[in-house]
Amino acid sequence: MNLVTILGLIAASLTTGSFLPQAIKAIRTKQTKDLSLGMYTALTTGIALWLIYGVLVKDIPIIASNCVTLVFTSAILFLKLRYK
Repeated sequence: MNLVTILGLIAASLTTGSFLPQAIKAIRTKQTKDLSLGMYTALTTGIALWLIYGVLVKDIPIIASNCVTLVFTSAILFLKLRYK
C-alpha cells in the first residue's frame, strides 16, 4: 500500500468516525430535534454519490469511508424522520 492510499485511509477514518458520536447519541436519547433534516438528507445523498464514484474509479479509501459513513448518516437520517 502506498503512502497516498495510507493518507487517504487515515483521513477517511477521521472524517467517518466523526459521525459515530452523533449516531450513538441519537440512538440512545431518541432526540433529533436539533438536527437539520435538510442537511442530513443532502449529506446522505452526497455520500451515496461519493460511494458510487469511488466504486467507478476503484478508489479503496473513498469506497471504504463512504460505505461506513453512509451507514452512520443513514441511521441518523432514519432516526430524524422517525422521531420528528
